[in-house]
Amino acid sequence: MANSTLKSAALLDQMKLHLATDAGKDLVKKIGLVYQINIAPKKMGIDEESFVVDLKKGEVTKGPCEGKPDAAFSFQDDDFLKVATGKMNPQIAFMRGKMKVKGSLSAAQKFTPDIFPKPSKM
Repeated sequence: MANSTLKSAALLDQMKLHLATDAGKDLVKKIGLVYQINIAPKKMGIDEESFVVDLKKGEVTKGPCEGKPDAAFSFQDDDFLKVATGKMNPQIAFMRGKMKVKGSLSAAQKFTPDIFPKPSKM
Protein backbone atom coordinates (compact mmCIF):
# COMPACT_ATOMS: atom_id res chain seq x y z
CA MET A 1 0.00 0.00 0.00
CA ALA A 2 2.28 2.69 -1.34
CA ASN A 3 2.49 6.07 0.36
CA SER A 4 1.22 4.80 3.69
CA THR A 5 3.15 5.51 6.88
CA LEU A 6 1.41 2.67 8.74
CA LYS A 7 3.22 -0.50 9.79
CA SER A 8 -0.05 -2.32 9.04
CA ALA A 9 0.13 -1.37 5.35
CA ALA A 10 2.88 -3.98 4.78
CA LEU A 11 0.65 -6.67 6.31
CA LEU A 12 -2.25 -5.59 4.10
CA ASP A 13 0.07 -5.82 1.07
CA GLN A 14 0.83 -9.40 2.15
CA MET A 15 -2.90 -10.01 2.49
CA LYS A 16 -3.39 -8.93 -1.12
CA LEU A 17 -0.84 -11.54 -2.27
CA HIS A 18 -2.30 -14.14 0.11
CA LEU A 19 -5.78 -13.78 -1.42
CA ALA A 20 -4.34 -14.72 -4.83
CA THR A 21 -3.19 -18.12 -3.48
CA ASP A 22 -5.31 -21.26 -3.16
CA ALA A 23 -5.59 -20.72 0.61
CA GLY A 24 -6.78 -17.18 -0.06
CA LYS A 25 -9.38 -18.39 -2.57
CA ASP A 26 -10.67 -20.86 0.04
CA LEU A 27 -11.09 -17.95 2.48
CA VAL A 28 -13.15 -16.04 -0.07
CA LYS A 29 -15.43 -19.07 -0.55
CA LYS A 30 -15.69 -19.69 3.19
CA ILE A 31 -16.21 -16.13 4.47
CA GLY A 32 -17.65 -14.08 1.59
CA LEU A 33 -17.86 -10.80 3.55
CA VAL A 34 -16.55 -7.26 3.06
CA TYR A 35 -14.61 -5.55 5.85
CA GLN A 36 -13.49 -1.96 6.17
CA ILE A 37 -10.51 -1.41 8.43
CA ASN A 38 -9.73 2.09 9.68
CA ILE A 39 -6.21 2.34 11.08
CA ALA A 40 -4.85 5.36 12.92
CA PRO A 41 -1.12 5.91 13.47
CA LYS A 42 -1.44 6.99 17.12
CA LYS A 43 -5.00 7.67 18.29
CA MET A 44 -8.23 6.18 16.92
CA GLY A 45 -10.22 8.66 14.85
CA ILE A 46 -7.24 10.89 14.04
CA ASP A 47 -5.47 10.66 10.65
CA GLU A 48 -7.07 7.27 9.98
CA GLU A 49 -6.38 5.42 6.76
CA SER A 50 -9.09 3.12 5.45
CA PHE A 51 -8.59 -0.23 3.78
CA VAL A 52 -11.18 -2.62 2.39
CA VAL A 53 -10.62 -6.36 2.73
CA ASP A 54 -13.14 -7.76 0.25
CA LEU A 55 -13.58 -11.47 0.90
CA LYS A 56 -16.29 -11.66 -1.77
CA LYS A 57 -14.01 -10.60 -4.63
CA GLY A 58 -10.73 -11.58 -2.96
CA GLU A 59 -9.04 -8.19 -2.95
CA VAL A 60 -7.58 -5.59 -0.64
CA THR A 61 -7.84 -1.91 -1.55
CA LYS A 62 -6.91 1.36 0.09
CA GLY A 63 -9.69 3.84 0.68
CA PRO A 64 -13.20 3.68 2.16
CA CYS A 65 -15.68 1.01 1.11
CA GLU A 66 -18.01 1.79 -1.78
CA GLY A 67 -21.39 0.91 -0.38
CA LYS A 68 -21.76 -0.58 3.06
CA PRO A 69 -19.24 -3.10 4.45
CA ASP A 70 -20.51 -6.12 6.41
CA ALA A 71 -18.43 -4.88 9.34
CA ALA A 72 -16.08 -1.95 9.92
CA PHE A 73 -13.24 -1.89 12.42
CA SER A 74 -11.19 0.92 13.91
CA PHE A 75 -7.73 0.26 15.32
CA GLN A 76 -4.55 1.97 16.31
CA ASP A 77 -1.71 0.79 14.03
CA ASP A 78 0.11 -1.32 16.68
CA ASP A 79 -3.10 -2.91 17.96
CA PHE A 80 -4.17 -3.95 14.45
CA LEU A 81 -0.83 -5.69 13.96
CA LYS A 82 -1.21 -7.51 17.30
CA VAL A 83 -4.71 -8.75 16.40
CA ALA A 84 -3.78 -9.68 12.80
CA THR A 85 -0.68 -11.63 13.88
CA GLY A 86 -2.52 -13.44 16.67
CA LYS A 87 -0.67 -11.71 19.52
CA MET A 88 -3.93 -10.19 20.82
CA ASN A 89 -7.30 -11.93 20.88
CA PRO A 90 -9.87 -9.89 18.91
CA GLN A 91 -12.47 -10.26 21.71
CA ILE A 92 -10.00 -8.98 24.30
CA ALA A 93 -9.03 -6.10 21.97
CA PHE A 94 -12.72 -5.20 21.68
CA MET A 95 -13.34 -5.38 25.44
CA ARG A 96 -10.28 -3.23 26.19
CA GLY A 97 -11.37 -0.62 23.66
CA LYS A 98 -8.41 -1.36 21.37
CA MET A 99 -10.82 -2.24 18.57
CA LYS A 100 -14.12 -0.62 17.66
CA VAL A 101 -16.69 -2.45 15.56
CA LYS A 102 -19.60 -1.16 13.48
CA GLY A 103 -22.00 -3.28 11.48
CA SER A 104 -22.85 -6.95 11.81
CA LEU A 105 -21.43 -8.61 14.91
CA SER A 106 -21.75 -12.06 13.33
CA ALA A 107 -19.67 -10.80 10.37
CA ALA A 108 -17.20 -9.24 12.80
CA GLN A 109 -16.73 -12.56 14.61
CA LYS A 110 -15.46 -14.14 11.38
CA PHE A 111 -12.71 -11.52 11.25
CA THR A 112 -9.98 -13.51 13.01
CA PRO A 113 -6.19 -13.75 12.74
CA ASP A 114 -6.77 -16.90 10.63
CA ILE A 115 -7.73 -14.78 7.62
CA PHE A 116 -4.29 -13.14 7.54
CA PRO A 117 -1.17 -14.71 6.06
CA LYS A 118 1.11 -16.20 8.69
CA PRO A 119 4.22 -14.12 9.51
CA SER A 120 6.50 -16.94 8.29
CA LYS A 121 5.29 -16.18 4.76
CA MET A 122 6.18 -12.51 5.08
